[in-house]
Amino acid sequence: MRSITRKTETLRQATAESRLRAKPETLKRLLNNDVPKKDILAIARAAGVMAAKKTPDLLPYCHPIAIDGVELEFDVQETGILIHATVEAVAKTGVEMEALTAASVAALTIYDMLKPIDESIEILSTKLLKKTGGKSSFKEKIPLGFKAAVIVTSDSTSKGMRSDKSGRLIEEKLRFFGVDSAYEVIPDDKDLISATLQKYCENGTNLIVTTGGTGLGPRDVTVEATEKVIDREIPGVMESARCYGQRRTPYAMLSRGLAGQKGKTLIVNLPGSSKGAEESLDALFPSLFHAYKMMRGLGHDA
Repeated sequence: MRSITRKTETLRQATAESRLRAKPETLKRLLNNDVPKKDILAIARAAGVMAAKKTPDLLPYCHPIAIDGVELEFDVQETGILIHATVEAVAKTGVEMEALTAASVAALTIYDMLKPIDESIEILSTKLLKKTGGKSSFKEKIPLGFKAAVIVTSDSTSKGMRSDKSGRLIEEKLRFFGVDSAYEVIPDDKDLISATLQKYCENGTNLIVTTGGTGLGPRDVTVEATEKVIDREIPGVMESARCYGQRRTPYAMLSRGLAGQKGKTLIVNLPGSSKGAEESLDALFPSLFHAYKMMRGLGHDA
């Protein structure tokens, strides 16, 4: 089964549809509850709800998730029945299979209960109508001419005593989103870090991502250096990164990294460990790019 460990939880919704065909007289009897097996639609609704919750037991590669809602609607037409099943959950993976399963089992239930009086009854189709949620629903367009910089703050790396992994990993992640970045390694010197951040802000860099100096060590000063430069902090950015990391390691709470705005530039402090940096990147991107719409005054829906 495919790992979804690195995914983030979002509100997921999906709606599926099943269609049945039956004789008009059969459907009239259904509406009048004049059938051997009573309350067919009510039972079909219950069956659909139960099926949505049982989907991982039926389909081997579906992940078990906590479903927050299942709704089934039935439209009894002149020659058939239209079933809509909507499922929603706050989860790491989508709920389209749960919606399809709910619609399918509801259709099968109606088929089973009507077949004694209508041998011609037929399930015509089952299909997904729509789904939302996940990163695919929060795609962000990178502004033209977007400039980024990756700054590694480390005494040992700047002296050539240790190779850099985190900075290169950040570069790779940004390239995945179509963003090239400047790259620089500097020592853990507060004034030098502040001056370097200021330099990139002044040359029109849109995004500065630092790695290192966010912990509790005596030379961890990147946060203090960043505080001297930014105009205002954006607390939710690093709160999200720490929350994401804390669910994977109990040490994420010890990271002091912050994120802030300097004019039209965002500065984000990531941990120095490659694992911590990678998890933070998974938590923040691509959603972080949405900030540039807001900084231009376009709001969330632009």
